[in-house]
Amino acid sequence: MTTAAFAFLITWVLLNAAAQLLLKAGTNVLGVITLTRENWTDVLCRMATEGHFVAGVVFYVVSLVVWIMGLSRVPVSIAYPMLSLGYIANAIAAHYLFGEAVTVTRWLGIGFIVVGVWLVARP
Repeated sequence: MTTAAFAFLITWVLLNAAAQLLLKAGTNVLGVITLTRENWTDVLCRMATEGHFVAGVVFYVVSLVVWIMGLSRVPVSIAYPMLSLGYIANAIAAHYLFGEAVTVTRWLGIGFIVVGVWLVARP
């Protein structure tokens, strides 16, 4: 894997992680989101005007472009498992930003995933 390809994939992972964190911040502002036949337009309008949601969607759009650029350089069987590295970024950020507990069991599970990614990405 070239340095450029690796840079695209890591950027993609970080943009996806940031998008998830922004969407979670948006749900923290709006509370539990329930769509019904009567309220769906109001709920979607509130989501569309909440800054965290808008930023999260923007991050996803940018990540899609970066993903396509990375995918043009690396086989999908190597590129896609790299997304699981976002689990580490999200676990750490969720702990510090939202006060979420990251237990030893979760770290162990994340560790197994990372080892799996390493095995898949090996030449």
